[in-house]
Amino acid sequence: MEQKKIVIIGAGPTGLGAAYRLKEMGYKNFMMYDRLSHLGGLASSYTDDAGFTWDVGGHVMFSHYKYYDDVFDKLMGDDFQMNMRECWVRMFETWVPYPFQNNIRYLPKQQQYECLAGLIEAQTKRDHKSAKNFDEFIDAVFGDGIAKYFMKPYNFKVWAHEPKLMNKEWIGERVAVLDIQRALKNVVLGGDDFGWGPNNQFKFPLFGGTGEFYRRFAKPLEGHYQLNKSVDFINLKKKEIRFKDGEIVKYDILISTMPLDKLCNDMLNGDVPREIKKATASLRHSGGYMVGVGIKQPCPSTKSWMYFPEDNCPFYRVTYLSNYSPYMTPDKDQYYSLLTETSYSEFKPEEKETIVERTIQGLINAGLLKEEDRKDICDTWLFDAKYSYPTPSVERDGILAQAIPFLEQHGIYSRGRFGMWKYEVSNTDHSLMQGVELVNRLLLGEPETTIGMKYASTLDGRNAATHERSVLAGSGDPRKTHNAAANVISELKKLNPDQPGDRSEAHISEEELGVTTAPDHEEKTNPSPR
Repeated sequence: MEQKKIVIIGAGPTGLGAAYRLKEMGYKNFMMYDRLSHLGGLASSYTDDAGFTWDVGGHVMFSHYKYYDDVFDKLMGDDFQMNMRECWVRMFETWVPYPFQNNIRYLPKQQQYECLAGLIEAQTKRDHKSAKNFDEFIDAVFGDGIAKYFMKPYNFKVWAHEPKLMNKEWIGERVAVLDIQRALKNVVLGGDDFGWGPNNQFKFPLFGGTGEFYRRFAKPLEGHYQLNKSVDFINLKKKEIRFKDGEIVKYDILISTMPLDKLCNDMLNGDVPREIKKATASLRHSGGYMVGVGIKQPCPSTKSWMYFPEDNCPFYRVTYLSNYSPYMTPDKDQYYSLLTETSYSEFKPEEKETIVERTIQGLINAGLLKEEDRKDICDTWLFDAKYSYPTPSVERDGILAQAIPFLEQHGIYSRGRFGMWKYEVSNTDHSLMQGVELVNRLLLGEPETTIGMKYASTLDGRNAATHERSVLAGSGDPRKTHNAAANVISELKKLNPDQPGDRSEAHISEEELGVTTAPDHEEKTNPSPR
């Protein structure tokens, strides 16, 4: 049979996953295009004139998929290293091991009490299932103290949207029940949560940053991609793409990874229903300023990345990027690098002209640099990611339920971080697998599992989408706590207000937001001295 012409727009992880799978299956009639001069999209890395390599955000390579792992191993060989995840929250002028709610003993006594009391009240009296949005979900799951000091300020800094504008489905059930006993035990006994869980290590390319993995798709996909090709418009009826250089390309099937709002409102020429345009135009997102700071000093820390909920700095996260590989700076013994991330939106404007200086001052305010370290700053780097986070707004799933089936009826399949607009399945492994699974669906008839959408015909014959949470959307499963409210409260009363608290740093693994329960055999506390 004659192969249909498949065109892929976007050479980020999703487009590369789709193209790689097509080539793997022996499919020949396809071509991938990207407006950039290189492969990788938002997963690209850049080496500047000073010899520092920077990622577009703090990418961490761990996978939910054997297929992804196999592709990584095939393309990277031994050119990667394994890193331990050591993550922290900076607040009240101290470092709190992550996850925050398991290590609140590091807070001042009053804040410890507020967080524990709020957590107990929430977990024993409130119902998260009745929450209408993410804001109410935070209150119902974490309680007033954790919401006040960490969850709400931190999430606003990440998303640049108030939590009340966001749905609760993106975060799922994995944080619905927290282990109160664990939180209390750590406060009363002075314990920490050490590195447990399946993702306490992550891979990172030895050379070239995160983007090196995606650059290596060039060889197996040779002849099947073109770069520096920007789309002018797409003719829905004729199934044609006009590029800005004047070339017109026909397609039978179009896989698009461009932002869904831009696709429907700026690129499609033809009979796009007004309600589809209006709905997709209301999808929310944030931009992000990635600021890199290179310092001519030996690296002072073993940390991986850190979270910053307070307003004494513009960024929400900082990564010791030089700890990920010894080749991220000109000389690992003389230099280290910090990569910061600051979000912006109409609700949280950030001035681009001053963001680098404000970032440096924020690093000083937050205790990562000292004022005298300014003289040793030898490099700064700024990247403006206008589409950084797809916001899981309250309206999002309803919009996708309209737009995705309409596009597919016209042979257009929108996938990827901003093509599907599902943050919960937009890590690099999720994104690559969206492309792979779509090809498996188109050529083999296999269902897609990552995107969490199913299609059904309505009474008028049109397709509609329903949403199910992908089993691959997060890591960790909640474990029901067996503590009765009375027992928990009695434990709280045992708190000694004069307990000094241990402020020494420990190596703590970071888990996804809110995952606080590990299987019993993985549970660890401070080891006894021998």
